[in-house]
Amino acid sequence: MKKNITTLALTFFLLSFFLTAGENTLKKDVIKTNDGDLEITFVGHASLIFKFNGMVIHVDPFSRLTDYAQLPDADLVLITHDHGDHMDTAAVNLIKKENTRIILTKTCSETIPGGIVMANGDVKTVKLAKDLKIEAVPAYNIVHKRPDGTPFHPRGVGNGYIITFGDKRVYVAGDTENIPEMNELKNIDIAFLPANLPYTMTAEMVAKAAEAFKPGVLYPYHFQFGQGQVTELETLMKDKKGIELRIRNRD
Repeated sequence: MKKNITTLALTFFLLSFFLTAGENTLKKDVIKTNDGDLEITFVGHASLIFKFNGMVIHVDPFSRLTDYAQLPDADLVLITHDHGDHMDTAAVNLIKKENTRIILTKTCSETIPGGIVMANGDVKTVKLAKDLKIEAVPAYNIVHKRPDGTPFHPRGVGNGYIITFGDKRVYVAGDTENIPEMNELKNIDIAFLPANLPYTMTAEMVAKAAEAFKPGVLYPYHFQFGQGQVTELETLMKDKKGIELRIRNRD
């Protein structure tokens, strides 16, 4: 009898642990703004969560990374493009509630209807608990291409997004290289730039992109280990003044 009680207690403990471990095991940073704290959760790959003034914003949720049923429901979901590791309907359905807003591209809207479609260059104010300004910017390849010569990410199809949280402008680049349009970016406080090959940027491309628009904080994301991009990026950014390189999800 005592053995059965012990087994039940252990089972209950393990179940409780796994049900609550989801968000608590993910790395987080807190950025101060003039309108409260911005909490950034690094889910992994290209998936992020922003929490600000009671609002929860998911970017490119991808269900292979974690159990999205254990993560907070979304007030807003941003989807950069239609590749399966960025547009995952299973993950979206797990975090979507009745009044969740979804911002996405035209191609994504063919799979996920009812969202707010944004094209490169569009600017919208999304009315949530507080108004959020969202800017859609280009995200595409110039150098890296498929064997048939087509870019992994053609111009005009995918988006990066700039989200304004209080006095902080956060740029989530999506899948892109260091494209000319980055030279036009202004007043970016925090930037997420992809560093995985062959689909996005080399470490040198990331460094050149950061040098072009000089974010206060640079997070490389969507990177793959074993290829050395992140270690190389640390070397390249070592002497760049005014840009703080922060690497998360290294392990």
